Amino acid sequence: MAPLRSRTLFFTTSPRTPLKMIPEIEMLAREFEGKVWNPNTQAEFIKKLAEGKDFQGEGSIKEMAFSARDRINRAPKALGFIDLKPTIKLTKPGERLISGKRIEEILLRQLLKFQLPSPYHKETKQLEGIFGVKPYLEIFRLIYVMGTLSFDELMIFGMQLTHYEKFDEIVDEIRHFRRMKAYAKAGYKVFRREYVRREVEKIYQEDINLGKIQTRESKEKSFDKFVRTKASNLRDYADACFRYLRATGMVEISQRGHSLSIMQEKREEVEFFLNCVDRKPIYIDNEKKYKEYLFDESLPVLYSDDRERLLKQVSEYIGPLSDLPQIATEQLKDKLEEMIQNRKAAIIEQQVRDLKEYKEYHDVMETFYDIKDNSLYDAPLMLEWNTWRAMTMLDGGDIKANLKLDDKGQPMSTAQGNMADIICDYGDFGLTVEVTMQSGQRQYEMEGEPVSRHLAKLKRDTGKEAYCLFIAPKINEACIAYFYALHMVNISFYGGQSVIVPLELDVFINMVEQSYRAGYIPDAEQIKGIFKYSMEQAKQAQDESEWYAKIKDKALNWL
Repeated sequence: MAPLRSRTLFFTTSPRTPLKMIPEIEMLAREFEGKVWNPNTQAEFIKKLAEGKDFQGEGSIKEMAFSARDRINRAPKALGFIDLKPTIKLTKPGERLISGKRIEEILLRQLLKFQLPSPYHKETKQLEGIFGVKPYLEIFRLIYVMGTLSFDELMIFGMQLTHYEKFDEIVDEIRHFRRMKAYAKAGYKVFRREYVRREVEKIYQEDINLGKIQTRESKEKSFDKFVRTKASNLRDYADACFRYLRATGMVEISQRGHSLSIMQEKREEVEFFLNCVDRKPIYIDNEKKYKEYLFDESLPVLYSDDRERLLKQVSEYIGPLSDLPQIATEQLKDKLEEMIQNRKAAIIEQQVRDLKEYKEYHDVMETFYDIKDNSLYDAPLMLEWNTWRAMTMLDGGDIKANLKLDDKGQPMSTAQGNMADIICDYGDFGLTVEVTMQSGQRQYEMEGEPVSRHLAKLKRDTGKEAYCLFIAPKINEACIAYFYALHMVNISFYGGQSVIVPLELDVFINMVEQSYRAGYIPDAEQIKGIFKYSMEQAKQAQDESEWYAKIKDKALNWL
């Protein structure tokens, strides 16, 4: 049980996107089901996790038990995918989640049940009466009522929606914020900064009056530090909320507008649960009853659970069929999902045709410039998606992105662990493409070894010659040295020598421009030529700096 100590909403930030919890839940259930969740099993869990290919990040050596609780006690437990008492057990929703079948539906059900307070999250006496809300339900309602909800509006006002009875008040405050923004003379950044400061002061006025302004993260005790820390927490929670809502498939995001809106095709489904799901938290003091409710994979009832509505939805895709009424409800849901996936595949196929004909060239380039300017909401996701678009456009290979796309073919989340961001098939050879917004030493620590591992996996899976293109706004010197060395060393674990070519994003953009202006579609041999040249230069160069300069020059003149 975790005490509620905040005066605002909080949303699980671990993991940042819900799909990343799936392999960890699966491993926990497989290796530890029936065991007691205590510091010993928690430490063992982190050790097992670190051995696996899906592990991202590092468990703290000193605090492995804490690292385990951070991964499991937050989203997996709070959303009812795993039960930790009396022993570790995978729940019915957890089984559904790791099955990979209708993930968006089961995630939506569990998000709509998440409530504050609950037997998992108890109010302290100091803050008694502040909470009475199902946070995701009310944020869905806020998006629906407002039409669109910007990240700043969610951060500043949505996080204050600690009780469902405050909903109308929050709506009025957002509308006032929008009116005041229109009259701001000093520019939006200044207006926003001052507004955030005032709202933080208002939320924590009692603490400020009592001098309780020291934060747990710092020894510094100052009012400015207190405000900055609280604002940073609000930003982190708002970001987590954005990502989890997006994963349900019910909302779409405007990357340039930094806002969420209900997908037009999902409006009836959202209207249904907004009208039917009880807004009041239930079983606050009865953990047994609460767990029965939380672990019921059929609750709450959704729009598609009604057979007549389901028949209507399926018929909209495939027309009236006489045998539909005889199909079981679960089979009808499978049929609907199949139709949605077929439509998405058709949308993506059309995107590929348009890209290969350079119809999307200007949008691809504009998106790259937006990424460089840091003006998009989720730059890492957009870099991955836009690089897939660029690779599809500039050559004739079969290019597959491993990111998750929504029903409209728009990016939802980046590639999961143990796979390259993009895989290109050129017939007699393959190519992995890895992208990152990371810079400095962290780029080497997070990306170095996995890049070579993903390339090795492609070699094993295809039995073909393969190379890798590594793209980042700026390439860290340690990465340059590491990739240069891999050209020279025969490592059986990596399938021999690893030919990985690092390029700055500006250089890759230049390659795309060359392709557009060439008047013809580059062929696979021209792609391979870059990597063959890299291998030759690695043998001839005095050091990694000379090698890198040579391959950069080659890329700038690849056609």
